[in-house]
Amino acid sequence: MSTPTRTLFGTDGVRGRVGDKLTTELALSIGRAGTESLRRAKAIERPRVLIIRDTRESGPMLEAALAAGIAESGGEVYLGGVLPTPAAALISGHHGFDLAAVVSASHNPFYDNGIKLFGGDGGKLDDETEAGVEALIHEPPAPASEPGRIVELSGAEQDYLRALESHFRLDLSGLKVTLDCANGATYRVAGEIFRRLGAEVELLATEPDGRNINDGCGSTDLGLLAASVAGSDSRLGFAFDGDGDRVLTVDGAGNPFDGDEMIALVAARRAAAGTLGGGVAVTVMSNYGFHQAMKEAGVEVEVTSVGDRYVLEGLRKRDWVLGGEQSGHIISTDYAPTGDGIAAALMLLQVLDGEDLAEARVMEKLPQVLVNVEVADREQIAGADSVWTEVDRLNSELEGQGRVLLRPSGTEPLVRVMAEAPRQEQAQEICDSLAELVRRELG
Repeated sequence: MSTPTRTLFGTDGVRGRVGDKLTTELALSIGRAGTESLRRAKAIERPRVLIIRDTRESGPMLEAALAAGIAESGGEVYLGGVLPTPAAALISGHHGFDLAAVVSASHNPFYDNGIKLFGGDGGKLDDETEAGVEALIHEPPAPASEPGRIVELSGAEQDYLRALESHFRLDLSGLKVTLDCANGATYRVAGEIFRRLGAEVELLATEPDGRNINDGCGSTDLGLLAASVAGSDSRLGFAFDGDGDRVLTVDGAGNPFDGDEMIALVAARRAAAGTLGGGVAVTVMSNYGFHQAMKEAGVEVEVTSVGDRYVLEGLRKRDWVLGGEQSGHIISTDYAPTGDGIAAALMLLQVLDGEDLAEARVMEKLPQVLVNVEVADREQIAGADSVWTEVDRLNSELEGQGRVLLRPSGTEPLVRVMAEAPRQEQAQEICDSLAELVRRELG
């Protein structure tokens, strides 16, 4: 039996502009379909479902619609409030929920929002399960024997903080750190956990108004954090994205470290200590310099498709622990089966063990250029033979020194063109040329 095609769900759930792609009617339907999917697949007559969200102004509206759909289909809904996405996995495991939903568009602007679904094991639903939920959206609603209910889940924030505190038994006394919370889901919990572990904390972007999430702050714009840390006595700084599943960092001088560099450092230190537990899993987007660093450290690398769910699949396939993405989405399965920006920051501090970040860099990034090409239909790239012929030619020329990569976005009408080369101007020239070819072929 073939897997149903997904058209609503992308690499990170359903996401889009509120009132256009993402409406209250769709949120209601997703709630119904997710509940019915559990009933059919697992014979759970009255599923227990957790919902959390970020700080977008559309969050309460979509949360209400999603909850109504679940309750109408007989599910019990527990509202956890504003919390980072990874809290869904941790709280689900703690309370034994059958499903968790996060209302968030992660690093996108405030006018977008999204819905991500997690299974009872804390991991995002696999492609086949999501496709099954999507298929049910288009069916008439299945009547429930009786409606469910919607209740507030008290203590959810403390549950999440306790999970962090119990796993990362760090003493951060004497450390001053700056945290940029992107006016998003980490705005309360990030500072709290660092203080509990003894750090002196300076906070940025912790006054969400519904529209300022990711606006000139957070992991999508390190300018605020870099300037703040460079002008202070903080030893380093961390910037989270809007829903808190990603983190990037800067050293004491404000120099940035991306996800590749953070994973490389943690992997190399853990490998040297004999605590890595195998190799690391990263996506095709990871910098060429990452692979060179891992080769020098004697660490095996599994390369996956883009998306944290595929990183997790790679880790589970190899029975490994550590993986992630250049964007700062980092997974350590001994803690949770999903990325957690706060956990990744604490993991980095764990391996630094008091050393300055600036002195601990283990990889040299190859110059990389990424261009997003807007297209009418991103799926048409699969049949663009002239484009793939050029990709093969360029990769042959760059073999051993760099590479080119081309892939459709999982959530937007874009084709992403990436080039890495020994020199920045060479990478730019290659990327611009290939992007222009994509524009000509796909319009």
